[in-house]
Amino acid sequence: MERAHRTHTEEFYEVYGGELEGECLSRALKEWEGIYNTVRPHQALDWRTPAEYLGLCHPEVAHLSHM
Repeated sequence: MERAHRTHTEEFYEVYGGELEGECLSRALKEWEGIYNTVRPHQALDWRTPAEYLGLCHPEVAHLSHM
């Protein structure tokens, strides 16, 4: 969990230039979450995205994901 916080801090909050409250931040976070889960490979997942990992390793629950 600490690693995820560090990643979000370094790759989102430190480069985000918009408003820090309200709908603007909410939209930006949702966009970043999509990138984090479907575009950005993760070392801990053997360089797969979380979406790829779920589809390959847990296909029985991949359809339940909100990614």
